[in-house]
Amino acid sequence: MYADFALVYDRLMAEVDYAAWARHYRDLLAANGVTEGAFVLEAACGTGSLTIPLAQHFRLLPSDLSEDMLSVAAAKARAAGLSLRFLRQDMRALSAHKLADALICGCDGVNYLLDDQALRDFFHSAHRVLKPGGVLAFDLSSRDKLSRVLGSGPQVLRETDICYIWENAWEEEGSLLHMSLAIFLREQDGRYVRINEEQTQRAYTEEELRSALQEEGFTKINCYGNYTTRKPAHNAQRLHITAIKE
Repeated sequence: MYADFALVYDRLMAEVDYAAWARHYRDLLAANGVTEGAFVLEAACGTGSLTIPLAQHFRLLPSDLSEDMLSVAAAKARAAGLSLRFLRQDMRALSAHKLADALICGCDGVNYLLDDQALRDFFHSAHRVLKPGGVLAFDLSSRDKLSRVLGSGPQVLRETDICYIWENAWEEEGSLLHMSLAIFLREQDGRYVRINEEQTQRAYTEEELRSALQEEGFTKINCYGNYTTRKPAHNAQRLHITAIKE
């Protein structure tokens, strides 16, 4: 997963306001006592689009399992004039040179944990790398988004230099969305290169997340919807979770 996809991921996500996304994380952390300049880990950082604005305010240590994503992220950081150390590690087995004030996992990282054990492993790992009183903050696509919005049918994008056909299949048993993308990228000579990408995401309910967090020793768990600090509506497309290591 993500080998050739890393080359076009940012192009497909060009309309996402990562600066606003990062501001929301700053607000969530500040509300839980994490100040500017704090030592913050970032899990599943991908191509670093959230990393760059976060690194303007925190001592950030980003990581991801994909070498291809990390390569893109490191190049972005250099272009932004940032000296960041990127780690290749599984979000279910995080490590750092010291305990962190906070851990952020944005942009659907948790949706790629496809079973209960993987979710618990991540929360256990997060608990281990946080200092007492440290904050875990993450966001994920909601069940309504995966099952109804994305699972309702194919999506097509056509532009001058890139197009894709995105077909999805929702699996009620297991709450899984299987995604199949055929991406066509135009090269300088006018020919198109095809990139095929298969991914699966799992939807988690607020209740499932709360239960797993509590089992791993987290307290003061809050859930918000759609980049706000309000309780999520039944059709919220994104859930934002904060929890404290007791």
